[in-house]
Amino acid sequence: MAVFSVQTAKADLDQLIARAEAGEEIVILRADRPAVRLTPVANTDHPKLPRQPGRLAHLRGTIPDSFFDPLSEEELKLWEDGPIFPPDKDD
Repeated sequence: MAVFSVQTAKADLDQLIARAEAGEEIVILRADRPAVRLTPVANTDHPKLPRQPGRLAHLRGTIPDSFFDPLSEEELKLWEDGPIFPPDKDD
């Protein structure tokens, strides 16, 4: 078992974590009394749920066929040469 003060643990936390992950017992003291023990977290990976196509279909909107129509000349000119931010309707 390795024992460290809070000040030392702050300075070397990444190394202490690595040592705990490797299986070493790490205890951190506060005011010369054991306060905490570093232990690695058990592997809590949950098995991935199988994908279910269409599970969010109720959130999907429909795209009208007109969406794929070519832009009019006016819309194309605005798209290519228009302002980056359109003016406010109040202006």
